[in-house]
Amino acid sequence: METALYSQEEIVEAWHIKDSSEEEDHRLSKHCEPKEFVSFLKLEELGIRTWRVGSDHENEEKVKQISESRGYSHSFSNLHDLHPERLPNFEQILKRFFVEHLHLGDEISYCIQGSGYYDVRDENDRWIRIAVKEGVMILLPAGIYHRFALDLNKYLKLLIFNAGPAVVFTTYERPGDDLPARKLYLETLYEKGMMGSPR
Repeated sequence: METALYSQEEIVEAWHIKDSSEEEDHRLSKHCEPKEFVSFLKLEELGIRTWRVGSDHENEEKVKQISESRGYSHSFSNLHDLHPERLPNFEQILKRFFVEHLHLGDEISYCIQGSGYYDVRDENDRWIRIAVKEGVMILLPAGIYHRFALDLNKYLKLLIFNAGPAVVFTTYERPGDDLPARKLYLETLYEKGMMGSPR
């Protein structure tokens, strides 16, 4: 049985961000003026799920239950230790993570230490910035455009789950609107009444 969802306010904070140049420091919060916070219900409508599971593997069984309930094996996961002193080519890797993209499967991540941002596109193609921190699991649905950035703490240890050893967690940079996962995602938003019929 899947672990119950806590309230949004206890787990993550999310807000619309302003458009900015590629040269701007992506670690900044980039709030609009006035600030436009996004509710937990809005994230849920977009297919985003969050769980508080504790930090530093203190609740490993809970992490395993959540990942496997979504069809992802705890045995097949990738640990990313995003720290400038421990990750070769640190800046180049962060630039790659910040390129807008999607995946054919859900992206499930467990934040073990540190903090950072997931940016996702809403149904109107506006960016929403989701602040994640130690002890949080987050699921981004297949087909959603997103990107990742560290915050000003400049550190995050992150476990990303895969469906199995034969599954390649391929990244598809935008535009990927012809991919089946993208079409299915847009169809889901249409069925919820969030947008017009997908092209």
